[in-house]
Amino acid sequence: MREVLPDLLRWWEAGESVGVGTVIATFRSAPRPAGASMLVGPGGEAVGSVSGGCVEGAVYELSQSVVADGTPVLRRYGVSDDDAFAVGLTCGGILDVFVESVSKETFPGLGAVAADVEAHRPVAVATVVEHPEPQWLGRRLVIRPDGDVSGSLGSERADHAVIDDARGLLAQGRSEALGYGPDGERRGEGMRVFVSVFAPPPRMLVFGAIDFAAAVAQVGHFLGYRVTVCDARPVFATATRFPSADEVVVEWPHRYLQEEVDADRVDGRTVVCVLTHDPKFDVPLLEIALRLPELAYVGAMGSRRTHDDRLARLREAGLGDAELDRLSSPIGLDLGARTPEETAVSIAAEIIALRWGGHGERLTGTSGRIHHDG
Repeated sequence: MREVLPDLLRWWEAGESVGVGTVIATFRSAPRPAGASMLVGPGGEAVGSVSGGCVEGAVYELSQSVVADGTPVLRRYGVSDDDAFAVGLTCGGILDVFVESVSKETFPGLGAVAADVEAHRPVAVATVVEHPEPQWLGRRLVIRPDGDVSGSLGSERADHAVIDDARGLLAQGRSEALGYGPDGERRGEGMRVFVSVFAPPPRMLVFGAIDFAAAVAQVGHFLGYRVTVCDARPVFATATRFPSADEVVVEWPHRYLQEEVDADRVDGRTVVCVLTHDPKFDVPLLEIALRLPELAYVGAMGSRRTHDDRLARLREAGLGDAELDRLSSPIGLDLGARTPEETAVSIAAEIIALRWGGHGERLTGTSGRIHHDG
């Protein structure tokens, strides 16, 4: 939803009704994750994607129908369907797509949600996507981690159950479809609620203001990270040299990282790329980073000789095998990269592989599922 939110907000502010199809669950090799959305604007404009091209035509037509009659619809698209080829779903996956009409009348709180997303404030939107009583469909709650809640699903019991679970998903930064009994019973079935979580972008901390850092920052920005480049040398750490970075900080790397940790600005989605390959910068920084179990990734650039020397210095500093095993060094996957840009791709590939449980092998030489669950 995040990528189509500006267009949705523009039409919402103009008082228009917009067809919104959102992936709420995927099975097998579905190409887009839960939360991916497609809009059908008031003039028939299509924005976004729910399947990378497989079922867009079917969702487009359904969205127009939903806007016309105002009734939300939950539809499953799968290769086993009789009309699989008619809708173009030949990838082998299954998608559950919820289609609704969004306007100021159906979603009066959208403007406040968009403001939270723009300000990088976490917020979750819980929407009833399946229920035995049709009048429940499309009802929603907006939940914020500070305790602020607006809206209702239809009963106090259901609201309390979903609010508790949505706050847990907010803490994880994860969107998910949840199942309950019709009145929010923990044990039971009949009601499904999709919790769409808008968490602040994950952070990429790049240490070392070198040419490789500029390429890594560019790739990190492309992947959706909020990128910080940090170096103690002000002559090199400038915004001009790193136009893709969200911020450039002049500070000793280990001091900056500790400040961010103390301010609770790193989490389990944060990735750290250490590109200085200078022990006076690397070792104090890695001492802190490798002792933080919540970091998603810690990689350090350098030759094999630099790596061995770095490990020896870190062991002297008191780090053990469990902590050192978390270090990706030399950084990146073996792609044969030579240029800064190619090296940045190899680093990004390693981060993606570790996130989703990939192995970095050529798909042509493997079998089984393409998409990993992580």
